[in-house]
Amino acid sequence: MNQRSSTDLLARLIGFATVSRDSNLQLIEFIRDYLHELGVASELFYNDARTKANLFATIGPMIDGGVVLSGHTDVVPVDGQAWSVAPFEMTEKDGRLYGRGAADMKGFLASVLAAVPSFVERKLTVPVHLAFSYDEEIGCVGVRPLLAELQKRSVRPGVCVIGEPTQMQPVLGHKGKMAVRCCVRGAACHSAYAPYGVNAIQYAARLIGKLEEIGAELAQPAHRDARFDPPFSTVQVGVIRGGRALNIVPAECDFDFEVRAVPDFDITSVATRLEAYANETLLPQMRAVQVDTDIRFEALNAYPGLATDPSSEAARLLAELSGASHDGQYFGTVAFGTEGGLYDAIGIPAVVCGPGSMDQGHKPDEYVTLEQMARCDAMMTRLADYLAAGA
Repeated sequence: MNQRSSTDLLARLIGFATVSRDSNLQLIEFIRDYLHELGVASELFYNDARTKANLFATIGPMIDGGVVLSGHTDVVPVDGQAWSVAPFEMTEKDGRLYGRGAADMKGFLASVLAAVPSFVERKLTVPVHLAFSYDEEIGCVGVRPLLAELQKRSVRPGVCVIGEPTQMQPVLGHKGKMAVRCCVRGAACHSAYAPYGVNAIQYAARLIGKLEEIGAELAQPAHRDARFDPPFSTVQVGVIRGGRALNIVPAECDFDFEVRAVPDFDITSVATRLEAYANETLLPQMRAVQVDTDIRFEALNAYPGLATDPSSEAARLLAELSGASHDGQYFGTVAFGTEGGLYDAIGIPAVVCGPGSMDQGHKPDEYVTLEQMARCDAMMTRLADYLAAGA
């Protein structure tokens, strides 16, 4: 059986410009056809517009247990970034493989695909499942219909390994995330008569100030979790829009904020507190001037955190596959999020380990090293041994 190297496959995957705003179907269809040539059937789960799809495939017996290898196919945009190489063509230089998605996270996908011939030839006694999703970069959106389907099935995987870039270090935890849009609707008037209007920007600024207060509270020692960096839940405003002209009291202002929460923190409490402040303090002041003013909140996306027990079977397996010692102090956490909490929520314990570093992700001249790819390939070999031996 012909076997392609992970480097060759990474070059093909980088060549598909699967920015989240665009379709991933060409890449997914390439993977489907590649698996078909190796005798592996796969299923596609499309979005409503049928412009994107998840792929799920099983190699080995259709029995409970086994390992899901999970990764996303979408990448962030390159707009406005100063690349020294073509972002959607792989460039090899000085032991590095450059291209958008090389680290986050097509390197892992390429290593998984390169291992498929070995998985097939070994005649596994315990299955390996491939789960490749879309729209992870905009809030782990695409994987959800795939997980909903897995939850219905009588045959369930035993553990999920998510190949986000961790420099091949075993990771058991990450923060959860919630993103919210706040829409302030004031009342416009000429700026010469500003007291007769309701300045939406100024009220939005007060809401943002309240978020800053909440964020400062969350950084206090009582709310800290030393496993994470930073070791507390964070709040930040990333986008703001409002105003038409300097001589018009603005009637509209919207801003988007996010919360990144340590696993034991109630992530919804920040939005609940901000909404209470809006309803109890700000809206009465606004409506005393103009009755039809308003403040509304719209959830944008959210995913749960992950905190897998270091003494669990999933942690033991990750230690074995990654080549680490099974020592709870060896396991790490990451600041970025993954679909791990979503897998965990349907009863499939999740761990994270993949090639590359997020220090290179989302930046111009993103890269993964050949050394990291070799280490991931070695992990796939250990996984084949593990599954062929009956786990």
